[in-house]
Order: sequence, then C-alpha cells, then structure tokens
Amino acid sequence: MTTTEQTTTTVGHWIDGKRVESTSGDTAPVFDPALGVETKRVALASEDEIRAAIASAKAAFPAWSDLSLSKRQQIMFAFREVLNRDKAELAEIITSEHGKVIDDALGEIARGQEVVELATNIPSLMKGEFSDQVSTGIDVYSIRQPLGVVGIISPFNFPAMVPLWFLPIAIAAGNTVVLKPSEKDPSAAVWLAEKFQEAGLPDGVFTVLNGDKRAVDGLLTSPDVESISFVGSTPIAQYVYETGTKHGKRVQALGGAKNHMLVLPDADLDLVADNAINAGFGSAGERCMAISVIVAVEPVADALVEKITERAATLRIGDGRRGCDMGPLVTEQHRDKVASYIEVAEQDGATVVVDGRTVRPDGDANGFWLGPTLIDRVPTTSRVYTEEIFGPVLSVVRVASYEEGLALINDGAFGNGTAVFTNDGGAARRFQRDVQVGMIGINVPIPVPVAYYSFGGWKQSLFGDHKAYGADGVSFFTRQKAITSRWLDPSHGGINLGFPSNG
Repeated sequence: MTTTEQTTTTVGHWIDGKRVESTSGDTAPVFDPALGVETKRVALASEDEIRAAIASAKAAFPAWSDLSLSKRQQIMFAFREVLNRDKAELAEIITSEHGKVIDDALGEIARGQEVVELATNIPSLMKGEFSDQVSTGIDVYSIRQPLGVVGIISPFNFPAMVPLWFLPIAIAAGNTVVLKPSEKDPSAAVWLAEKFQEAGLPDGVFTVLNGDKRAVDGLLTSPDVESISFVGSTPIAQYVYETGTKHGKRVQALGGAKNHMLVLPDADLDLVADNAINAGFGSAGERCMAISVIVAVEPVADALVEKITERAATLRIGDGRRGCDMGPLVTEQHRDKVASYIEVAEQDGATVVVDGRTVRPDGDANGFWLGPTLIDRVPTTSRVYTEEIFGPVLSVVRVASYEEGLALINDGAFGNGTAVFTNDGGAARRFQRDVQVGMIGINVPIPVPVAYYSFGGWKQSLFGDHKAYGADGVSFFTRQKAITSRWLDPSHGGINLGFPSNG
C-alpha cells in the first residue's frame, strides 16, 4: 500500500443502512479533474462484499414490498424535500469528482428530482385494471407487484441524475435496489443513500456497492437479482444485456449515441448557434444526449460556422467552482482520447476551425482541460463522424438537401437523440415521422423527455424492450398478474365443477 493510499479517504459501500469499509484491499483513484490530483480512493468490492450487498437487499425485500403504497409514497415525498434542501451540497460533490460546473450539476439534480416527483404518485402508477362481469358472476382484474432485488449500474457523466432515473420508481414500486456507481465519481451515490435514510427508508432497501467489472458481473450473474438497469457505452450495454438476459434477468441497457442536429435553410441561425454551443459543449460534451454533428443544409454552413466560432470564443473554460461556462474532462486518459480525434480530423482532411487543445483555462494547469472544438467539412467516413467521442467536439457536415441530411442520420448505427431546426412546421412534422431515432427535438437541441414520458433511443442506443422512467419505468420494475375471480351468490343452486362458459 502506498503512502497516498494510507492517507487518502476511501469511499466504501452502503449496506444495511450504514457506511461499510471494504476489506477487499483493492481500490481505484478518484480525481478532482480541475486540479488533476487524486483526492480519494474508491473501494473495489470483493466477491464476499458483492454477495453481502445482494443478501442485504434480498433480506429487506419482504417487509418493504409489504409496506403500504401510502407509506412508500410518504417516504418519496420526504426524500424530495431532503434532496431539494441539500442539493447545493450534492452539486459540490459532483463538481469535485466529475468536473462539470456547479450550474450543470444543479441542472442534473433538477432532472433527477423530476423522477422523484413522478414516484410520489406511485399509488396511481401502480393501479391495475378491472373488468366486471366478463362472464356470468366472473370478474377479471390485474395487479402490479415488484420484482424483488434490482440492480442499477450507472455511468460517470451523471452520478446523481442517472441513478435517480431508476431509483425512485424502483423503490416506490416495492423493490430493493443495489446501485453500482462509476468508480470515477462514487461519492454522490453514497450521499443519496444517506439522504434516503434520513427520509425514512428502511435499512437494506437501498444499497450502494462500489466496484469494477467484478461487481458488475456479480450483479449480472446473481440468481437473487431480478433485473438490471444500465447506462453507458454501446459495447458495454450490449455485454450487460447479453449477460443479464442469459442469466434470466429483465434488462434495460442504454448505450451510446452520435446525435445530429439537422439545420434547414429557413432556420434562425442565431438560435441554432446558441443551441449548438449549449448542446455541444455543455458538461464538456460528456453526455449521451450531446449534439456532436451539425448537418447543415446549404447554403447556411458558412454563416453558421462563423456564428458558432464567435460564441465559442466567449466561453470561459475552467474550474467549475469559479463560475466558468465549461469545466474539465473527467480523467486525463479520457481528455487525451478526446483530443486525439482532433488529429484524426486533420489527417482526414477536415478543417479544425476552433482547436480545444490551445485552451487557456481559468484553473490549475494540471487539470484535465480541453476547450470547445469545432471541426468543419468532416468526411462521413472519418472516425470523427462515425464514433462517439464523448467530449466537447462539434462536427459540421454539409449536405445539399433535407433528403440527404435525413439519410445520413438514418444510416447511422445509433438512434438516441436528434434535432431539427426550422421555421417550417410541415418540414418538422415530416422529420419527426421520417427519422429513425428514439428522441426528437424540434428547435430543441437536447430532447430529454420529462419524467412522465420515457427516455431511450433506437438501434445501438438501447438494448431491451423498456426505456427509462415514465410508463416504461413502472412497467420494467413491476410484474403484472391477471386474476379471474368468481364469488358464488348464496342462491347459486349447487356446485358446478364444469369449465366456466361465456353466457
């Protein structure tokens, strides 16, 4: 063990309603991206700790699932108040480990809180159906019941929001949850567990299991885990889906993206440029709903590139705690990987209009900095176009027509989000029907649905039949029973053991 490991705080697990120090001896570094220094370690669970976490959730399930809907609802209301009260504290934690600016972190929390508010309506969401007198003296009705222990595997880019896409509905529906957060920013998950406890959640209902692939595989293969919810890259989403379903689990695995913004010639280019900056560079581009490709229908490209360039020059890049517009990337390795795409663009003949490698940040020189990058005339054969970069790199592809732009979007491997900017309602309506993508914005650059709809894409962006939150979320975290019932009237006239017939 190094001196750093001996003196640095280690983020452990949350099991049975308390923080639990790991005994595995395995840890990974957690950095402050704006300083470029390791600030703590995170425990990597052993096989015994994985089993203990799942066993705790399993033991808590009978009593929690038997608790009345109204009492579960009260806990959700209480958690909403605690989260709202202390959200500034959570935002500081997110910024210190992820690097996004405080306003971005607060926005992430606000979107997660929408799902908490949806879950406060759990009595209505869990309602079944009833058909009276389907046959003489016979009624049929349905009920929804929880699955049991459910696993959540969340990514680094939204350490609070993504868990909150799943946690509130899963818990309110009567399940117990084991959350495996990203090793890069694990503290938000434990913070959420503490706040749920303060809101009255019984011990064992929400467990945080920190770890690496060993913990992931432990959840995927355990016979005591009924379902898996995952958000991350497409290769890992496919692995999670295939491994989880192979072991008999219900799986929703949300993968990567390459989101396009189609700009038609009649669009307001100032509006487009503002939104391209926000959607391309917000959260340093580290979000699956970021716009990474502008498909400009000529003759608008030259004017649009100029407007985006002007706006990019005004952005203040630096420490997220200093009121900057954009923070660092999450790790040095990820920063270097994203920056390597700029060199690829140059080699492929694209024009680097704004080069983020030259940024002068308002922050420590050791931070993981890469400024906004704008690349024009990107060939659609280039890796810059075909691969998910997951950083502040915005590409421009020029096309001659709506049809050419639509074909580009539909030919892509991903189908997460897209947007069209136009003042033509007919063109927008045609686009929403023609495009092969799961979430669509019309003059809205990041079309993340509100909580009472559902989040998820098409094609290589989603594995499984259920999207996140909304009606799909309730369906995913519950099983439905259909019950056929007959209560004999006292005057039924005797026993009849024959098969009931319609009449």
